[in-house]
Amino acid sequence: MIEGLPMRFPADGLPSQVRVYEVAPRDGLQNEQATVPVEVKSEFIHRLRQAGLETIEATSFVHPKWVPQLADAEALMPLLGDLPADLRLPVLVPNSRGLDRAVAHGCRDIAVFASATESFAKANLNRTLDESLAMFEPVVTRAKAEGQWVRGYVSMCFGDPWEGAVAPSQVVRVCRALLEMGCDELSLGDTIGVATPGHVSALLGELDEAGVPVGRLAVHFHDTYGQALSNTLTALRHGVTTVDASAGGLGGCPYAKSATGNLATEDLVWMLQGLGIETGVDLSRLTATSGWMADRLGRPSPSRTVRALTGADAAQGSHQHSHKEQ
Repeated sequence: MIEGLPMRFPADGLPSQVRVYEVAPRDGLQNEQATVPVEVKSEFIHRLRQAGLETIEATSFVHPKWVPQLADAEALMPLLGDLPADLRLPVLVPNSRGLDRAVAHGCRDIAVFASATESFAKANLNRTLDESLAMFEPVVTRAKAEGQWVRGYVSMCFGDPWEGAVAPSQVVRVCRALLEMGCDELSLGDTIGVATPGHVSALLGELDEAGVPVGRLAVHFHDTYGQALSNTLTALRHGVTTVDASAGGLGGCPYAKSATGNLATEDLVWMLQGLGIETGVDLSRLTATSGWMADRLGRPSPSRTVRALTGADAAQGSHQHSHKEQ
């Protein structure tokens, strides 16, 4: 290791470049107990951009009743107007009303949030799976007609807290439906963090056989059982080049109580840099940003890389040691 960077040992069979899809401002902060001030959110996004991230999911135009932490979407978007025009700032829209609000603020990139299972569609959207897809169709159609880029999230791709294991064929059905609607990209979500590398290989294999282009896929792993990085590496070996991650490891899923945080962006970038894969991300700036946000939230970052590079673990250990001596 040299000055906080991993030693580089490229491996065969991996992409030369990976696009990091940063989700902390939306997926991370929506799970906070306290509401983060809009000025802090704006500064967070500006700092993430300064760290080299080129896609940063900013917020959600969902009803404030459901996600009060993101009720300030209308106030946030004007604060981001000075960011470079080439920065992608996707926003989540749950329905046509959400799309109206996003369009009114000039959002060019949107995302819809679908489910691979009936149970989660019912819990998250209060609809059956087919009803939820029918709800998204006019949203995606109109967004594409207006020239917007559209991502489709597919949650519960590997397991569901109510239904257990999810058959890859079920995920394939939902993915094909979203692509046929016009989605430009699909994010495969391991919402409760139960995926393992073999399961990731099986699902990506079935999607390939069903004619879903790997270039249209992203992966979104949670680290509940410590599998997020190994699952990501498996996906990269299958040709996936877009990976969702959350600065500092913020976030989980408000509707899946067993889910712990997202894959930390710093942990992902550390691995990718060690493999010689380009991301465009400045790891030291990103780490400083996550440390800054952890201070605002009043707790240490769960990212192991952040803690290692900032000495948080050493400081904590020293404190515990001195406490025991007393």
